Amino acid sequence: MTHNHPQSSRSPVRFILDNSLLLVAGTLTAVLWANVDLHSYERVAHALRFWVNDLGMVFFFALAAKEVFEATLPGGPLASPRLVLSPLAAAVGGMAAPALIYATLAAMWGPASLVRGWAIPCATDIAFSAMVARAIFPAGHPAVPYLLLLAIADDAMGLVILAVFYPSGPISPAALVLMPLAVAMAVWLKRRHTRSFWPYLLGPGALSWTALHFGGLHPALAMVPVVPFMPSGKKDVGLFEAADDQLPDTLNRFEHWWAIPVQVILLLFGLANAGVPFTQIGPGTAFVLAGLLLGKPLGILGMSLIGRFVGIQMPTGLRWRDLTIVGVAASIGFTVSLFFATAAFAPGPELAETKMGALLSFVAVPLALAAARLWKSR
Repeated sequence: MTHNHPQSSRSPVRFILDNSLLLVAGTLTAVLWANVDLHSYERVAHALRFWVNDLGMVFFFALAAKEVFEATLPGGPLASPRLVLSPLAAAVGGMAAPALIYATLAAMWGPASLVRGWAIPCATDIAFSAMVARAIFPAGHPAVPYLLLLAIADDAMGLVILAVFYPSGPISPAALVLMPLAVAMAVWLKRRHTRSFWPYLLGPGALSWTALHFGGLHPALAMVPVVPFMPSGKKDVGLFEAADDQLPDTLNRFEHWWAIPVQVILLLFGLANAGVPFTQIGPGTAFVLAGLLLGKPLGILGMSLIGRFVGIQMPTGLRWRDLTIVGVAASIGFTVSLFFATAAFAPGPELAETKMGALLSFVAVPLALAAARLWKSR
């Protein structure tokens, strides 16, 4: 997620933070390191993964959830419940089509062991997709919050798939109790008008993390069910607006406090997960790329078209050409695709090949920019 920062920050620093370039730096470092000395890279990456993937990324997803929640407030581009149905339907299509393409290719051309990774191209990377959308669309354009809601719905549903088809272990009955307790505690804190965000983080946030961890879901989404209960403004001032930094409500103070640390977390995430030797490109790489680059746009457009026939409206100002660009931008599967690959396969050729496919999905960035430039020129 990218955020605005105080005007006192130096311009180069703001440019780096606002465009997730620390994540890019971590990713490139990991790739280079893994291709120079894979043994030492794996030793360091293994030590980092729990702290980064399971704990640090909690705050990344929390800030993403904050932006989407505010977009549903009065004045926000997703304020109408009918308009929210459109990105949710698009997310379903954006998962089903990639999974079908991947599974079909793996079943036909194999090896058969790769079929197990059918969920890997279902994911959308929120950070890079949002960065591409912000680079293409002007401030206030509905495509940005539309893509964010689509991506979070995509990843949330994908993590349910992860729990069902790739369980990390037996589900503890305690998990079924802890999550409702976490939500109840968040409601109680809001009713008491708790202004500090720390009680929300250390109380219901910790309970939610424990519930997801023992419930088979990835705990990085721990703050997503808590964020909507933090005291917030009465209306949306605009996505990624600098005015957010001056708002006194709990939710915006939470974002302001964590915005820069999250960029450092993203750097470490790229470092811990993106290191794959180029020699390990194989069939799994091609299947993941086909699922993402073809399946995402086709699924999003196809389900949106079906939704239109049944009366589901797209946000005002979002044209079909914009939705096509959104579909291409959503083809970047890096973050959660790496989660899925790690869950689907043990260390070996299948894991390396599919991780490389998730990494190479960055080719969607120039494709989306080129599509936007082509339509603009016309």
